Amino acid sequence: MSAEVATRREAARGATALRGRRAWRPTPYQVAGGLFWLVMTLAYWRIPLCCDAGQHAAVVERLRADLLHPRHPMADLPGAGSPYYSPYAVAQGAVARLTGLGGWALVRLSGPVNLLVLLTGIGRFTRVLTPRRLAPVLCLGAMLLLWGTERAWWSGYLGLMSMTGNLGYPSTFAIGLAFWAWAFTGRRAAGGGGPVRFVGPGGLGSPWGYAALGALYGLILLVHPITSVAAVLGAVAFVAGGQRAWRPAVVFRWLLAAAVALLVAYGWPYFDVFALTGDRSVDAMHEQLYDRMPGHFWLALAGVPALWLRARRARRRGEPGRRDPLVLMFALECAVVTYGWVSGHYTYGRILGLTLVPLQFALGVELAEPRPWGPWRRLLGGAAAAGALTGFLAVHAGAVVPRSLDPVGFAQPPRWPTYDWAARHIRPGEAVIADGYYSVHLLAGYGPDLAAPAWPDPALAESERLRRLSAVRAYLAPDSTRAERTAVARRYHARWLLLTRWRTVPEEATVVAWSPETGEVLARIGGGTGTRAGTTAGAVTVERHGAGAGAKAGAGVRTAR
Repeated sequence: MSAEVATRREAARGATALRGRRAWRPTPYQVAGGLFWLVMTLAYWRIPLCCDAGQHAAVVERLRADLLHPRHPMADLPGAGSPYYSPYAVAQGAVARLTGLGGWALVRLSGPVNLLVLLTGIGRFTRVLTPRRLAPVLCLGAMLLLWGTERAWWSGYLGLMSMTGNLGYPSTFAIGLAFWAWAFTGRRAAGGGGPVRFVGPGGLGSPWGYAALGALYGLILLVHPITSVAAVLGAVAFVAGGQRAWRPAVVFRWLLAAAVALLVAYGWPYFDVFALTGDRSVDAMHEQLYDRMPGHFWLALAGVPALWLRARRARRRGEPGRRDPLVLMFALECAVVTYGWVSGHYTYGRILGLTLVPLQFALGVELAEPRPWGPWRRLLGGAAAAGALTGFLAVHAGAVVPRSLDPVGFAQPPRWPTYDWAARHIRPGEAVIADGYYSVHLLAGYGPDLAAPAWPDPALAESERLRRLSAVRAYLAPDSTRAERTAVARRYHARWLLLTRWRTVPEEATVVAWSPETGEVLARIGGGTGTRAGTTAGAVTVERHGAGAGAKAGAGVRTAR
């Protein structure tokens, strides 16, 4: 290197020093979080969307058709009062209208966006708990892996495996916002603790800042009401555990935040979120949340010693143990989960995923302590490492290890079929009678309606939904008559059948398409182009739009007489 080049570099360093600047270096969490965001996005995109994704895609499709007055997400009915039409969904619908993208594409693209909100929220939240640079990395690892040795696959459960299915859900976005809200609440309750920038003039130290914080909690309530229960419990824990001086001005600011949250929720025009408090239509389906809880969550118990240490340190400082925010948060969330079990209001069990957060984050903060470690911390670290490895190998490895590269045979995420082949024949808004588990959960995401929606929704009385389900069963019954089937089809404006391969095709239906993946048959009710279902045992020939030749359907498709 020449003397001239060396002189220039020294001059540049000196100039930087004089300006008081240092070269930017990413933090460990920025590096780990960025890599995880990339890997998890690719893992999410490689798996066909399943489960609740059909419902959320259907919501986007209805909003794309009519942003102000969308129809029911799954039925040929008005959609007024449906809690699926949240600010999150309306934003997706607006993007769909502007770009022309469909519901499935928006759910797919929402995954990395939601993950970014979640990761940044975790980083900000952990900074409130500790300044240790490795703490966010360890907290993220604990949140991803320390669950159980049985797969827990629910919306709002953000283990590594379940993320491959629910990153694009509103619950993930709401949980990311909850971490941000806890971070801002914790800083305000602790008296600031450093500069915090937020929307609105004056920062979080002013009434405007508290009003903005309240609006954030109101947004969480609208986006995913059950997540807002855990979010509010966390807020109570941080305010009760961190706020020291209860001057009138402080009380006024927190009351202002609560009032703004309620006002934001009350002012949303698409549905009344407060009417959901007495709605028990989804309790029955959530009862299984309480089944096999030890198998789903026992690895998270590695955080109990860390939580106990936090309570013990608080007592040593002359404070009750309950005033540690994570300890108080865990106690409050356990109380709500227990209430859900005792009262039969099982929907409250949906916060079980967030109930693990105090355990996981207390453990991550504890293990971020600089070395040398004492014997007890080494034991805790060993237990956490063993638990994370066990959880990864038993449940989560298949989320990031493709089957083609898997030398062991890890359990993979579920792979549901797609219904593009059927949706290309059905116009948006046309009603379908379907009998398959997959089809009734996914088909509405392409635009068609279902005669009997798969999920409860306050926009449709549960008694009416159950009547529709009963009518569909009667339509598909082997002993049903043509007159009975015609009456059901007319009552619910059904124009199509989507039947599993072992179901009989009625004589008045015309087979139009067939899925070689599942053997399901799409038939038009009341004739039209296509091929009438044959009566011979064996295959059925159908007309495939866009293809010159017919295709052979699987055996078992018969005509009801």
